[in-house]
Amino acid sequence: MPRRRSLSLLLLLAACGETAAPPEAVMPPPQVGVVAVQPQPTPLVLDYGGRVTAVRQTEVRARVGGILLQRAYAEGAAVREGDVLFRLDPATYQAAVDLAAAQLQEAEAGLQRARRDQARTAALAQAAVGTRRDRDDAVSALAQAEAQLAAARARLASARLELSYTTVTAPISGITSLEAVPEGSLIGTGDNSLLTRITQLDPVHVSFAFNAPDLAALGGGAAELPAEVLLEGATAPQGRVSFTEATVDPTTGTVRGRATFANPDRRLIPGQFVRLRVSGPARPAIRIPQAAVQQDVQGAFAYVVGPDSKAERRAIRLGRMLARDWIIEAGLQPGDRVIAEGLIKVTEGAVVEAVEARP
Repeated sequence: MPRRRSLSLLLLLAACGETAAPPEAVMPPPQVGVVAVQPQPTPLVLDYGGRVTAVRQTEVRARVGGILLQRAYAEGAAVREGDVLFRLDPATYQAAVDLAAAQLQEAEAGLQRARRDQARTAALAQAAVGTRRDRDDAVSALAQAEAQLAAARARLASARLELSYTTVTAPISGITSLEAVPEGSLIGTGDNSLLTRITQLDPVHVSFAFNAPDLAALGGGAAELPAEVLLEGATAPQGRVSFTEATVDPTTGTVRGRATFANPDRRLIPGQFVRLRVSGPARPAIRIPQAAVQQDVQGAFAYVVGPDSKAERRAIRLGRMLARDWIIEAGLQPGDRVIAEGLIKVTEGAVVEAVEARP
């Protein structure tokens, strides 16, 4: 009996120590912020690298030979078309002008003599005095004197022109470079005729290349589209596309383009590499926040909340960035609810609680 009572007591104590297991807790689905995508008017913004080139750059060369007497400009200074830049020794060319002028006087005197002889011969012929040959010789002498006078005038004009070339003027307005030869040098008219260069800096061109798909998105025409140069810490100069090539380069698949910009303060320097932005017309496009885009080895994707509140992975094709949004070229449809917040809690196929994402 004592042994049975001890066993019953032990069984009772064991039964009293057992407690019922609580029911398993049900976790609520994670809350995520979503944006309902719809096509929005989106400007077509194209960014390229470009290089600044001068609208005009001219080599100033001597057109006659001689000793360079004077440089009449400050190197690197702005000059206007017609300003005197250099002076060559004019003595030889002045002598040629004087000689041509004397020859012209001689030709004029010869013409006057020929005219008198011809008039006298004509009067004798009317009086039946003299021969036909004398009359023909007088006419020929007059014609020869007129030709000699014309040649003398041409020689004088040529001599004066060469004399004027000893004063070298600026063919265009712009900024001068260093002189190519110092004063006192003997200048020729061949390879050593270069004196300096002038570069026009206002306006300037920016040369770049369109991607062929970008040009197709513009409808094939980019002329007169707005363009701007993106400069660090400065207002972007405004300009327009002034030229596009008519063919695609088969090697690079690009189309050459050129934009023109006013440059009164000379911020754009020929040879400078710049970022160029071309703005096309607005078009409807789906955009999603940058935070909604994921990347893995398979490419870009986003999570969309389906009708059953489950997260669905969608492969997407990205376009360009616009502010903080990605432009989506393919993969999303109007009305899709794209997860933009709480992505760290999302796995494909998981049930989520969708709320409107913060703006």
